[in-house]
Amino acid sequence: MAITSAKILVLADDNFACVKIMGRANFTYGPDLKAVLTGLAQKGYGRFIIDLSECALMDSTLLGILAGFGLKITQTATPGQCGVELLNPNSRIADLLENLGAIHLFKVTTEPSRLPNDAQIEKATSLNPTREQITRTCLEAHQSLMAMNPDNIARFKDVTRFLAEDLKKPENAP
Repeated sequence: MAITSAKILVLADDNFACVKIMGRANFTYGPDLKAVLTGLAQKGYGRFIIDLSECALMDSTLLGILAGFGLKITQTATPGQCGVELLNPNSRIADLLENLGAIHLFKVTTEPSRLPNDAQIEKATSLNPTREQITRTCLEAHQSLMAMNPDNIARFKDVTRFLAEDLKKPENAP
């Protein structure tokens, strides 16, 4: 069975925002996912459902974006509320979030989708990110993971050093 490349779908309702990530989610989709989540938060949504029912794989960049977003929403949420729900993550994704020390930022739910039948789901518009935007997003995501859990420093220090050096190269200079 072939695993398709990622697709990001968005549903914004009066009470919540749902982002569905489908397929193989890797670093190339980082800027798009970050833009979607940031945009929804800026519109005032406080409750988010991240539907991972059809997300086969997720790399550390996307996990870092989700973790950083989860941390930000958790810090601004009403006490006792979890602002970000992960719907049906597969065991690999849930285990990775656990190992990275980020699972506590989410309410993990395993059940059929509860989206309204008349929901207007839209495909997220791609930013068509440049190599520099992708590299910068990767760096920020890995820095978030390192700041969140000291055990992640050893895992990602070489990656972050490489990405930071890559951003300093002349072809990436602003």
